[in-house]
Amino acid sequence: MRVAIAGSSGLIGHELARGLAASGHGVLRLLRAPAPQLVAGESQALWEPARGILDPHALDGCDVVVNLTGSSIAGGRWNTARNEEMRSSRIQAARLLAGAIASLVPPPRLLFCASAIGYYGRRPPDEILDEFSPAGHSFFAQVVQDWEAAAAPAAAAGVRTVHARFGLVLSARGGALKRMLPLFRLGLGGRFGSGQQMMSWIALPEILPAMLHVLDHGELSGPVNFTAPGALSNAAFTRTLAGVLRRPAVAHVPAPLLRLALGEMADELLLSGQRVHPAKLLASGYSFRHPALAAALSAVLSQR
Repeated sequence: MRVAIAGSSGLIGHELARGLAASGHGVLRLLRAPAPQLVAGESQALWEPARGILDPHALDGCDVVVNLTGSSIAGGRWNTARNEEMRSSRIQAARLLAGAIASLVPPPRLLFCASAIGYYGRRPPDEILDEFSPAGHSFFAQVVQDWEAAAAPAAAAGVRTVHARFGLVLSARGGALKRMLPLFRLGLGGRFGSGQQMMSWIALPEILPAMLHVLDHGELSGPVNFTAPGALSNAAFTRTLAGVLRRPAVAHVPAPLLRLALGEMADELLLSGQRVHPAKLLASGYSFRHPALAAALSAVLSQR
């Protein structure tokens, strides 16, 4: 199988590229600048999504195209410029790839697009959300809706398109967990605000098996929640993380302090949450390797 990956330098993309190449699959990395070194099984092609530059024929022979492109939502305090960067970096790349794929004969079997559970917006802790739940109304919920809509040209051309709505991706090598670990290892970790907001998560090593499951199950299309079935409150999450690290979790970061430091980002990412259920994956027979948080944390903390 040959897989093109846009965003292969990020946390998820690096994991997918490494895992696919190690399994003997061909990996085409779409890059803005040439990679200094490629591993066996990898090749590269250059593109510039902000300028609409991509040779569609670079994707010839690809069975799957994976789009993970988008600026970090935790890359700094949200303001007008950051908000536009978060939106445009996702939509430009998705639109360019979808248009290129739609022009290919034959096209890839699957367009696998990163998305986010931010689609559901801010929800009460007792509301269970699946792929058929309505969109939220927050800023980032609208970004995700536009992000998913940008891939429409591929779907209209008959390419099976999946929007993987990722929860919090657990890895000691990057993302939110990496930033949390120093404080928790010092015994200074604790809940954010009330701690009642729900956290839906997925272990990084779970993503490649789940993606391959999607590839093998043609009935899966549209939004697919990439979250473990064990969503839990922020208070329970932080207690579990502290327990795995054998440290206390008695600290508390008040909501007003988070809002003062982070502005709108605090409410969107830290003080609100979603209880997201992976209904489509489970209904299609997927069996999670890491369904419980404590075991998932132990697994990702032992990764090198």
